[in-house]
Amino acid sequence: MYGYDQNASAGHQHYGATQPPPGPGGYGGQPHYPEPSPPSLADAVRAFTTGSTSAEEFQQVFSTSKVYCPRGEGPGFLALHNTQQPVIPMFTSLKELRRYAGKESKYFVITGAEVLDLLPTGYGFVLDMEGEHRMVFDARSVEEMVDFAMRHMYG
Repeated sequence: MYGYDQNASAGHQHYGATQPPPGPGGYGGQPHYPEPSPPSLADAVRAFTTGSTSAEEFQQVFSTSKVYCPRGEGPGFLALHNTQQPVIPMFTSLKELRRYAGKESKYFVITGAEVLDLLPTGYGFVLDMEGEHRMVFDARSVEEMVDFAMRHMYG
């Protein structure tokens, strides 16, 4: 720390580096620990697919996480229609999106909560199609996620 040394004896003022106050963690005697970072969406996907987290815990992480979506020339989601129900491919990271769509692919980023708000009725989505822990949410699952979000938000 730099600044005026208030502990210097009278008539001898020292400028420059000073020592932090004594104690186990410096100021106030409290140790300084880094703030824990929230789980990433990729971590939440792995935890959910392996059964080590609940659907509610997964959805809480999903709703606040960034989701990477490939896009075409126009605005909106790109849908896959060669499935039982149409699904929207989405990715937990730019790396996962590029693995699927290539390095030059266009994309946009939104939060999971925005996904649930903007996804067309009758569509599901798939997270990390080419990933080790791919997750598919059909249209009914999406409706349940929206219902959960509404209950969580509005009681």
